Amino acid sequence: MTIVAATRNAGKLREMRALFRLALPHIKDVQLVGLKDYPDLPPIDEPFATFHENARHKALLVANHTGLLAIGDDSGLMVDALDGAPGVHSARYAGPGASDDANNRKLLDAMRDVPDSQRSAHFVCVIAVALPHNVLGLFEGACRGMIAHEPHGGNGFGYDPLFIKTDYGKSFAELPASVKNRVSHRALAFEKAAIVLERAIERLRSSGQRGS
Repeated sequence: MTIVAATRNAGKLREMRALFRLALPHIKDVQLVGLKDYPDLPPIDEPFATFHENARHKALLVANHTGLLAIGDDSGLMVDALDGAPGVHSARYAGPGASDDANNRKLLDAMRDVPDSQRSAHFVCVIAVALPHNVLGLFEGACRGMIAHEPHGGNGFGYDPLFIKTDYGKSFAELPASVKNRVSHRALAFEKAAIVLERAIERLRSSGQRGS
């Protein structure tokens, strides 16, 4: 069985595959693929003002296009000193198509004069699970921390080098994947989505369907 994750981000897809294995270790013979396997699918925008709406939009669009069970993920970093920015614009904070480095540099510039006591932030992830024309559920996870003054670590992606998980004293990019995949915003959202995913997989298998 194939499940489609509504992302072209290789780092996010790699993390989602690991989270799927952790949340559903007994589910075998399921392949989680990304949008690079569907080159005819046009780029998916994130037109809405909330993570929930964007995740729902992405999951449903991909499910309708592929006829398969789909997972839509919208996530972002919300910095208290910046009134919640970059928020839903996290992936394009420095402009359309911005690289992780460009987004991180813009965030550091915006936080240059902010003292440690005011550098609190949290990551948010919303996961939507959908079949064609049917959203099965929306699941949210959040993880609090603070923004570093410079990047730390070489793992992860996005804002991971700047986001310090304060109870570990390390950035997400410094934590081993085995740790991050237990405590991150995406891990918490995936854990909540696991029951719905498992039920959907069982129903599709019992009916002999691919996902449509």
